Amino acid sequence: MKLNYKSYGHGPALIILHGLFGSLDNWVSHARALEKEYSVFLLDLRNHGKSFHSPEHNYAVMAEDVQAWMMGESIISANVLGHSMGGKVAMELAGRYPLSVDKLIVADMGIKPYPAHHTLILETLSTIPLHTMDSRKAAETYLMERLGSDTATVQFLLKGLGRDEDNRLEWKFNFPVIKQNYTRILEGVSPEVFEKPTLFLYGGKSNYVVPEDFPAIKARFPAVIFQEMPGVGHWIHAEAPALFLQYLKEFLG
Repeated sequence: MKLNYKSYGHGPALIILHGLFGSLDNWVSHARALEKEYSVFLLDLRNHGKSFHSPEHNYAVMAEDVQAWMMGESIISANVLGHSMGGKVAMELAGRYPLSVDKLIVADMGIKPYPAHHTLILETLSTIPLHTMDSRKAAETYLMERLGSDTATVQFLLKGLGRDEDNRLEWKFNFPVIKQNYTRILEGVSPEVFEKPTLFLYGGKSNYVVPEDFPAIKARFPAVIFQEMPGVGHWIHAEAPALFLQYLKEFLG
């Protein structure tokens, strides 16, 4: 079972891992901005995008998926960037396979466990009658009514909409398995110490990474650099793409 991916450009390898409910499509514009300097590989993690569905969904198996994909593509080592859930996968990969990771970039995610904070989204996705809806607009209206007009979240979720073989709307991500394994997604990670250069980018308006988290992170990643992006929330790459790319290039360069 191989992960779905797209590649862009030529140069040192850079693997990018998306977050919960996302897909590689969320990172295409960033890949195109980097393709003149890097071979950028965008991966769909298991139970997301066009990758395989599996009843198992935790950071250990997702890290193994990425390592297996690298071996299948004859990529000995790469820079690895992960956002949110993808950040924990990247950290787990670096801890398990340090020779496979040259530099590690974690976008707005810590190593700690998190309290449940997707309850409303999970409830909404559990009740939306997709198969009776004839358009994306109908799905958008349903989501907006129930998510308090949170436009950014609604538009993000709508990117996960596809159609089945009968042309009915369906989620690309494996929602039943994600919901069943939600507590596993909230879990912290305790990777082995990774001594290579590591960048933690975090949003100044986000509470995913705060200064109180720094000592525990530094214990696992002693060569870490912390970089705040002021005025930016959890989706740091989407809210401030130019600044995000600037920090990324400076770190990789």
